[in-house]
Amino acid sequence: MQPIIEAQNLRKSFGELTAVGGISFAVQKGECFGLLGPNGAGKTTTIRMLYGYTPASGGTLRIFGRDISEELRAVKYRIGVCQQEDNLDPDLSVRENLLVFARYFDIPRRTAEEEADKLLRFFALEGRSGANIRVLSGGMKRRLVLARSLVNDPELLILDEPTTGLDPQSRHQVLSRLEELKGRGLTVLLTSHYLEEASRLCDRLIIIDGGRVLVEGEPAALIAEHVGHEVIEIAEPSGPMRAFLKKKEVDFEDLGGRLIVYNQRGDDLYGRLTSDFCRRGCTLRLATLEDVFLRLTGRELRE
Repeated sequence: MQPIIEAQNLRKSFGELTAVGGISFAVQKGECFGLLGPNGAGKTTTIRMLYGYTPASGGTLRIFGRDISEELRAVKYRIGVCQQEDNLDPDLSVRENLLVFARYFDIPRRTAEEEADKLLRFFALEGRSGANIRVLSGGMKRRLVLARSLVNDPELLILDEPTTGLDPQSRHQVLSRLEELKGRGLTVLLTSHYLEEASRLCDRLIIIDGGRVLVEGEPAALIAEHVGHEVIEIAEPSGPMRAFLKKKEVDFEDLGGRLIVYNQRGDDLYGRLTSDFCRRGCTLRLATLEDVFLRLTGRELRE
């Protein structure tokens, strides 16, 4: 089956600065695919190449089998884009923002009105249909930007940091809607630096850093391969504890005032540590994609 997106050795430079250093990936129909990494990793630049905002400096990029350097206009009608910025028109009402945007896709007025009303209901904004953008909360604006990205009933939805800057309740609302869209079979490409968000939504993902791909795979498989099922987090580790871990040849990351210990051997390392070294400040927890990034780079995602 032909991929919806196929990127081969994709590169982007701004003068002497290399923002994307030759990444390759493919997104299949109906899957949610994640581009994950810290701020400045090259995620947004990659996204902007996908929807034609900025041309690639090298490599090939095909969407729906079409080379977007030659057939961008045909591709644009089939994709929806939710950018990081809430770039809504402040002079229009909530509903008018959707209707005006529909004109760019030559959608008939009656069809656009029906679609706008449906999207406002889906994103719980029908009660604000006539409101001015300026009176909306941050969460409402983000839901409206998402609604706008779906106004042309796209086959591919591109989301650039869709929950950045939202409070926990608003993030939950947005993620719930995205899960529902995923359940309908919509193909989604998502960028995020919230890795727990990616674990929840993505079928497969790549982690990028410095414009290059570190790993690719399913979230659970990446965690199992690089970290294991559980990690031990230790606050204020002592010198004897560090010496014990080194003697036992246990892998860990030393973050100064905190250790992240990878326990992939299946023995009762946690029991030994809590009984002999730390009765407090020693936590056993499930491993996450954050731990994968730390294991691969030696630093935390948000440093």
